[in-house]
Amino acid sequence: MSTTKNQAEKTSEVVETTQAEEVGPSYSNEVTQPSQKQHYTYDAEARRHRLDGGVKVRDALMILCAGFALISDGYQNNVMSMLNKVFAIEYPKVYDTNMSTQVSNASLVGTIFGQLVIGFCTDLISRKAAIVIATCFLVFGSALCAASHGKTVTGMFWMLTIMRGVTGFGIGAEYPSSSVTASEAANESVKRRGMAFILVTNVPLSFGGPFASIIFLIVNKITKTHYDALWRTMFAVGCFWPLSVFFFRMKMVTSVLFKKNAIRRRPPYWLALKYYWPRLLGTTVTWFLYDFVTFPNGIFSATIISNVISDTKDLEKIAEWNLLLGAIALPGCFVGAYLVDKLGKKYTMLIGFIGYIVFGLIVGIAYYRVKKITALFIVLYGLMQSCGNAGMGNVLGLVSSESFATPVRGTGYGISAIIGKVGAVCGTKAFGRVLTIGGSKASGQRWTFIIAACCGVVGVIFTWIFIPHLKTDDLMEEDVKFKNYLRDQGWNGNIGLEEEDEEKSVDSSVDSDAVELQEQKPIEYKGN
Repeated sequence: MSTTKNQAEKTSEVVETTQAEEVGPSYSNEVTQPSQKQHYTYDAEARRHRLDGGVKVRDALMILCAGFALISDGYQNNVMSMLNKVFAIEYPKVYDTNMSTQVSNASLVGTIFGQLVIGFCTDLISRKAAIVIATCFLVFGSALCAASHGKTVTGMFWMLTIMRGVTGFGIGAEYPSSSVTASEAANESVKRRGMAFILVTNVPLSFGGPFASIIFLIVNKITKTHYDALWRTMFAVGCFWPLSVFFFRMKMVTSVLFKKNAIRRRPPYWLALKYYWPRLLGTTVTWFLYDFVTFPNGIFSATIISNVISDTKDLEKIAEWNLLLGAIALPGCFVGAYLVDKLGKKYTMLIGFIGYIVFGLIVGIAYYRVKKITALFIVLYGLMQSCGNAGMGNVLGLVSSESFATPVRGTGYGISAIIGKVGAVCGTKAFGRVLTIGGSKASGQRWTFIIAACCGVVGVIFTWIFIPHLKTDDLMEEDVKFKNYLRDQGWNGNIGLEEEDEEKSVDSSVDSDAVELQEQKPIEYKGN
């Protein structure tokens, strides 16, 4: 495409321009100069023009490949629910409560480190590099879990603990890299960005639970009482989904938002914290509360169910009830995906926390009556989980990726998710103690639902006060506000990828990508 044609089309394609008041000598080849006071403006008309072109195939593939492997994360998070029962039957002398907590928490601790490290890498290196690293850790961690061995059973469980930590690092790395990439890709040409984001992130993540139960039932039928083959196969299956999209992730291109707004050198973290602390407080606290409830329930749901049914060692029956529980919880994802663009993220989250209050209190208060009817107990339990999926499960990732500007989006998301996983660790540790309340398992399980309702109350308060009502059509608007704030504060660092980085981030075999990058450059000075 000729330069003349690029210039002719530039007016309709550029989403953002820069105005500068010159207070002294200026140089057109400098992006930021101390002698200029820059002001970025947002072009809504260009955004509408871009959306009118429909969804591009490239954007759809990026969204799908970014989020699809999250089904493996959901699988890994829920596979321990059934394997806790398997290990307790196969190794009753070694696999006690402490060992169960150790193996379960290893994944959560690894997840925290993965979110921390890759959250920063997502902003400082690239979205693509972060998502490829996440895939590698998921594959190798799952494979080595399946290969765990030792001279003693205790030694084997220590290797399993370490490898679950490696897998957890991959899971944690997936959260910021996949979610941020999917969010920015959806922003390119998708009108209902919230629904698209949820359908490729939380829906696969939530489907991982029922998927784990289905795989368990199949493998259990094949292996019968060969428990060693059962649990090793279950871990090995976790490699499949990340491997299935690895090739496509290697071919992903960098989003226009990241090319235009990345800050790789001297990121202004302190200014970002001053600007975004209310939103960060809202996302971290609500994510902590959600994971404090949902992770222990996911890991120990089979334990809860086994204490409700008569035969506590019938693995097939426990898995079937666990599958029903996951199946009831799954529709909440689709309900939330439908509501999120209509009601907004804030109000959809409120619905989820209110569901915790309602169903948590119903089951908690009437526990001794409800537990006598297993089907009713599973339905009410599943509806509580479904509300969590519709609200916080769907929206927390979306809010955490949209509340922060592109230069710090991965970092803000990573910190929010880290605090969430701290809540998961605390909830998992607290679960064992809660079960001892009242001197019986029934009394303790009753309190797990009451505590979930209490978390719902606190969640409603923090969501109402600190979560913004995000209905912005374009993520570029938040980028413009943040960059203007940085300039007003006197920050003069470079914004956007440099020329050599741009060339590396664009696939040279696709001319349209190179043209789009040239047309999207925001460096356009106008003297007043």
